[in-house]
Amino acid sequence: MNSSTQRDIALIDELRALPSETAWVEFKGNNTDPDMIGVRCSALANAARIEGFDTAYMIWGIEDGTHAVTGTDFLPDIKKKGNQPLPLWLANSLQPSIAFSFRLITHPQGQVVLLEIPAATGAPVAFNSVAYIRIGSTTPKLTDYPQRYQQLIERLQPYRWEQGNARQFATGDEVLNLLDYTQYFRLTQQPLPDNRAGIFDRLAADRLISKDVGGHWNITNLGAILLANNLGDFDASLARKAIRFVAYGGKNRAAQVTHRMDGKKGYAVGFEGLVSYLYDLLPKNEHIGAALRESHPLFPVLAIRELVANALIHQDMTITGAGPQIELFEDRLEISNPGAPLVKPERMIDLPPRSRNEALADRMRRMRLCEEQGSGLDKVVQACEVYQLPPPLLRAEDHSFQAVLYGPRGFAAMTPEERMRACYFHSILKFLSGDKMKNASLCQRLGIPVKNAAQASAVINKSLDAGLIRVADPEHPRAGYVPHWA
Repeated sequence: MNSSTQRDIALIDELRALPSETAWVEFKGNNTDPDMIGVRCSALANAARIEGFDTAYMIWGIEDGTHAVTGTDFLPDIKKKGNQPLPLWLANSLQPSIAFSFRLITHPQGQVVLLEIPAATGAPVAFNSVAYIRIGSTTPKLTDYPQRYQQLIERLQPYRWEQGNARQFATGDEVLNLLDYTQYFRLTQQPLPDNRAGIFDRLAADRLISKDVGGHWNITNLGAILLANNLGDFDASLARKAIRFVAYGGKNRAAQVTHRMDGKKGYAVGFEGLVSYLYDLLPKNEHIGAALRESHPLFPVLAIRELVANALIHQDMTITGAGPQIELFEDRLEISNPGAPLVKPERMIDLPPRSRNEALADRMRRMRLCEEQGSGLDKVVQACEVYQLPPPLLRAEDHSFQAVLYGPRGFAAMTPEERMRACYFHSILKFLSGDKMKNASLCQRLGIPVKNAAQASAVINKSLDAGLIRVADPEHPRAGYVPHWA
């Protein structure tokens, strides 16, 4: 007997153990009327969301009162409504479309049919354009119960990738083998419990795992992407979310590949190792501090950490076949992730971040793998200023986002666009600190000698013309400059 069948039998037995039918579970004998099934799908899907369950169930072959297995001769794939197979007709009759599933299960006590119905997400589920709700054993129209309708609307949520399951029906041993749970406790600075129950309680509280039926567990996508010992142990779509690193021996992708690494570990357990690997590969550059000449990597480590973390956190996990990628060239580091950003690149420094993966972002911050919310990219820009590097480039494509860190280049070697971008970013940093950008501060940022201050003035004038900055006080032009949106 395979694990899928074992799970279905355990699920049926767990549902049978309920004292009675619920708003999200209904038992049937041999009533297979298609319209009845359609109404029940709508009612159960809506009621499950109100009750806080992700799935509702109809089961044929179970006696309603005793919950004994009586068996059924219902064959969903053969049953028809008109000239259409029942599953196809039902799919066309439900709005919005939901991924229900009929399963024929050979239970030790008789044949059972299980209909698994996802709870409503985004909008109430309707059958032939009418939404229903389950109250006791009845299925009235949802609109007849305005309070329940309001409850449902309040609880409807868009799909969250993090809440999905990367592995179902896993034993306790499998959970502990698949996830690096010791790293979870180390990174969250919690003592490691001295018993398995304590470990599972903490992982479940953080929604890294959840209880399944029959004493088994589900590993959520969140748990796998953070703590997997090997993402390849999960399905291919999750394994493809591993970080990929490529280093080139030149300034473009036609150059020889000198290093390649395809990540295997979950983001949390592999993050420090990845950053250390990058640090060791980066060429070093001399930075003159207040008194000493010090050797630093070509790019600020803080900037690398934050941009890599951003790529992990803000990617669109629903895009299949793509994952975060880091590419190192002779003169730059490119970090990309699938999914267009939710905030315009030019406002990423000052506006609070918006992420598709809020739980992932929260856990990464709690594990101290990235900066606190809203403080990351400004520190990236500030680090580039301290190192007197060209400003980073934040670029949005239709289905991806890319951040580029450039190696050292003096003012003369910067492009006009880079000079204006440096001016704009510098004005933002000044504004966020309660100050205003001035000619002198921009000279310092761009490494322009005071005697050549006219060069900074030219950059300011071009940035004004481009609408990137504005005069802080038109009546006192010498008061300084602020970003155009300030």
